[in-house]
Amino acid sequence: MTEKITVDLKDVQATLFLPLWGRAVETKKSNPLLIDQTAVNVMSKIDYDFNMLSKNIHPISRFEWICRSLHIDRTITEFLSRHPRAAIVNVGCGLDTTFERIDNGKLLWYDLDLPDVIELRRKFIPESSRRKFLLASFLDDGWLNEISVEDNVLLIAAGVLYYFDESQIKNIFNKISFAFPGSEFVFDAASRFGVKTANKKVIESSGLDERSYLKWGIDSADEMPACNDRIEILREYPMFRKMTKSLDWKNKITAFISDHYKIMYMVHIRFKRD
Repeated sequence: MTEKITVDLKDVQATLFLPLWGRAVETKKSNPLLIDQTAVNVMSKIDYDFNMLSKNIHPISRFEWICRSLHIDRTITEFLSRHPRAAIVNVGCGLDTTFERIDNGKLLWYDLDLPDVIELRRKFIPESSRRKFLLASFLDDGWLNEISVEDNVLLIAAGVLYYFDESQIKNIFNKISFAFPGSEFVFDAASRFGVKTANKKVIESSGLDERSYLKWGIDSADEMPACNDRIEILREYPMFRKMTKSLDWKNKITAFISDHYKIMYMVHIRFKRD
């Protein structure tokens, strides 16, 4: 029997296990919306009490992680149709495996996260000539100089940005806008009400402490230009709309309420060129 790998992450990094677990559970279904065999494989190798994190997670929260992945996969695929040799920056990559699902054989991929997370990541996912690891905080702008741009840049962030303060978001968005004019960024956002709801329903119920709380909430993508006047809103769309067929009626109602109040939703922006 292969010996499992022990992990010891700080509370904020520990949240990276939640979407990993969600994708693995979805993959094992008889008719999955998303197939992520790598998530299943990684889960099987980790010596970690996933029951502690997952036992009180509401089904709609796990479903949100799947929908988010599907939205991001679709956005990347569409972007690659226009920029096949693009650089994709996976902000706060955690144990994400998007690369395995969308690789076109031409793109250049960057997984960006804190050193302890990348150290863990290396145990399961190798670097390659087109897949590089960046050991840094998203807020540390030194990583901007490590990106090789041949055919535009797309940044993705899943379950990341709302852990930062608004001032931190404004600062790093400003630097990205000048470093990569014309680049695009797709991420999940939470309304202010959504931030409060997520902190109570997800973080507290998972046994994590206040250091894992969400911070940044915006009620509409229209607020984004206030962060930076170089931001152009390409699209804002609900998390669950047209994806709830597999849910029971109770969770369909929950998803409808979530979309209506923008508890969690998707935002796609572009940084304008001069």
